[in-house]
Amino acid sequence: MSWETIPQMVLSAADRFGDAEAVVDGPLRLTFAGLADRVRTAAGAFAEAGVERGDRVAIWAPNSAEWMIAAFGLLTAGGVLVPVNTRWKAEEAADVIVRSRAKAVLVQQGFLGQEYTAPPGVPVIDLRSDFLASGSPLERKVGGEDIADILFTSGTTGRPKGVMMNHLQTLRLYAEWCDLADLREGDRYLIVNPFFHTFGYKAGLVASMIRGATVIPVPVFELDRVLELVEREKVTMLPGPPTLYHSLLAARTDRDVSSLRAAVTGAADIPVELIRRIRQELPFETIMTGYGLTEAGTATASRPGDSFEDIATTVGTPCDGVEVRIADDGEVLIRGYSVMQGYLDDPEATAEAIDADGWLHTGDLGTMDDRGRLRIVGRKKDMFIVGGFNAYPAEIENFLLEHPAVGQVAVIGVPDERLGEVGKAFVVPAGPVTAEELIAWARDRMAGYKVPRYVEFLDELPLNATGKVMKDRLR
Repeated sequence: MSWETIPQMVLSAADRFGDAEAVVDGPLRLTFAGLADRVRTAAGAFAEAGVERGDRVAIWAPNSAEWMIAAFGLLTAGGVLVPVNTRWKAEEAADVIVRSRAKAVLVQQGFLGQEYTAPPGVPVIDLRSDFLASGSPLERKVGGEDIADILFTSGTTGRPKGVMMNHLQTLRLYAEWCDLADLREGDRYLIVNPFFHTFGYKAGLVASMIRGATVIPVPVFELDRVLELVEREKVTMLPGPPTLYHSLLAARTDRDVSSLRAAVTGAADIPVELIRRIRQELPFETIMTGYGLTEAGTATASRPGDSFEDIATTVGTPCDGVEVRIADDGEVLIRGYSVMQGYLDDPEATAEAIDADGWLHTGDLGTMDDRGRLRIVGRKKDMFIVGGFNAYPAEIENFLLEHPAVGQVAVIGVPDERLGEVGKAFVVPAGPVTAEELIAWARDRMAGYKVPRYVEFLDELPLNATGKVMKDRLR
């Protein structure tokens, strides 16, 4: 890999892939050469708007070709990208925009019925205006060790923190990701993962530009729309959270999805049954599971040729140049080139997260088998103690998902006078079942302390925009 920076890599795609399609977004179809031209023009627009090297600009908008052009244009102008979660309300977004000292905010007005407003003094630019096309082509000198982006954590635990990464880190890690995920030149990559998240931006846009895959952005996950695009655009690559594949399996459709080849997913709690069904009932030839976090990108991944069992029950082995170990209390620790440069303006939180020996403390609990494969058993903060026994929600959820009437489930610990804490399961049913039946079924299959004492049925689980269950809402 010869590139020092993300703009260098993106602009070189014009020479590497030329007239191949780079992005298809509704009626808009751009080649790699056409995209590079638009990126340079957008870079000029940012420069003319006063963005200097190292200045930060926020993008608070859904997945689109314009998001991609704006992001890569900003980086080409030497700016630092601050993606903002589209599900956040004005107050939550303002907090991040102010803390990152963003020079401007790019939005798509009217998305999900929202009019996006910025804090006082921060210009708001509509992505659908002619701003991105208004500049004179430009390419500024940028260094590989310059901060490229500040991605804020999803905030399932307290106030989001800004994770700083440089160009070289992202380029090295996601070049390897392309191999592990089986992303190939000419692939048609439907990106439902939000661009404001590592999975959508780095394992999506950046990976596609490295490999020469066509990006097909999806702003909101609507199953019918996704199936229509898969059929029409002959989609080959479709990563997403486990909920995406649950939806595909549940769909009764006559759409032709035979083009689908590569699946990629990741979560602490992927049921074995889900992986088995993806392999048996959908056309995917490869499926990768991995483990990552904003602070270190993709840390581990399954490998091509891994057994069905390994893919379903572990998140694979560490990526090249990344070390993973399990601390005495079971916490997963990560060290290597891909660990963040730190949290924005928060040396205390940075020192708390990365110890003196360079190990990032992830907050996840895991085990490592004798072949170096990592298994995530849950979040440190999610674990609850039942009468002295450690209970891990992810493990209990996996058991419960084997029941045919359980569509989705989330387990938390709730206070109990006698045992300290006991499990409570929130279930989205896939068929008729009572709480009593489910608890009795669980008693036959797991240790007494793991069995939920309470079951509550919901129409849907509260998910954040990246598909993770927000357990603090359930509490």
